[in-house]
Amino acid sequence: MPRYATVLVVLLVPGLLVGAGCARAARDTTGFAVQEETTVQAPFEDAWQTVKGVLREQGYDIYTRDKRGAFVAYTDAHRVLWTQPHRIKYTIDLTPVSDTETAVRVEAVRQIYGVTLLTYPGWHDRRLTKNEGAVALLAAVREKLSAPAAPEKPEVVEAAGAV
Repeated sequence: MPRYATVLVVLLVPGLLVGAGCARAARDTTGFAVQEETTVQAPFEDAWQTVKGVLREQGYDIYTRDKRGAFVAYTDAHRVLWTQPHRIKYTIDLTPVSDTETAVRVEAVRQIYGVTLLTYPGWHDRRLTKNEGAVALLAAVREKLSAPAAPEKPEVVEAAGAV
């Protein structure tokens, strides 16, 4: 009889743990990203350099930059009240529309650092509730590209022998 009790315990305990939710699959994250898009009046190369400069100015950690028009950047990871660290991931795609126009698309998703039984420790996507970062990023890019270039100052040369 003790043998049957051991087998019963070995079979029932994992079943109860799975049923209680201790072991769960990763969440379905489709539709968690928020997207913003605009078209700027600038050639692709100028828009690429401007996006790179704006990301650096705003303090984002640029993880990937690709001359084909893709950036992946992150905000600094931080904790709120000593809980799970979180950050926001921005994926910026640039697409040339014409020789003088470029489409800029920003996709933002909130990420938290955590572990499930079915995954390794890592960053997991969660729904983003506020989209101010992506809007501010696009506004800064538009502002930089629409600002007129600073006029060059003529060089003043003094004549030799002037009194």
